[in-house]
Amino acid sequence: MTYETIEDAFYFVSGAPPHEHTAVVHLATGEAFFASEMAGYDDIPEEAEGSDDYLWIPHKNDLDLGKALVIDFIRGHSPDLIDHVLDIFRRKGAYGRFKNVLERKGLLEEWYLFEREKTREALVAWCGENEVVLK
Repeated sequence: MTYETIEDAFYFVSGAPPHEHTAVVHLATGEAFFASEMAGYDDIPEEAEGSDDYLWIPHKNDLDLGKALVIDFIRGHSPDLIDHVLDIFRRKGAYGRFKNVLERKGLLEEWYLFEREKTREALVAWCGENEVVLK
């Protein structure tokens, strides 16, 4: 299984609110299958449900890569913004407003690097927990 397959499926699943997009990978072939409730698309094999041959890909919230990651970043890079960022995440559209704040503070590129690194760490750990050997 390649890391890129897991990562692509993860970003697909995490590109929508939880449970709107789903993805599984077939452990023997490394092939990924996708479904989108919103788009009415589903190519996930019926036998994937309850099968040990398939692994369901988590949403970023399942790996604490949502709001928890944002708070981690702010605490380490601009702790003076913590109250403002917490307030931002009390309403819809938080990520857009959060990124606007980061852009004004010159921290947007640092955020993207931090997010990518932490996502990779979390996915590699998740693969280990699920006995997925990455190539």
